[in-house]
Amino acid sequence: MQNTHLSALSAKHNVLDQRIAAETQRPLPDQAILAALKKQKLRIKEQMAR
Repeated sequence: MQNTHLSALSAKHNVLDQRIAAETQRPLPDQAILAALKKQKLRIKEQMAR
């Protein structure tokens, strides 16, 4: 159960990484979107550390 949960969190973390990378590649990245994505990524990273 815990391993499955960790795998799901890791997958979400990777998706957020890709979304952040895509947003930063845009000509005018939206800073509000980037901040929200980074906060979500940090929350997931904290959950993975527990």
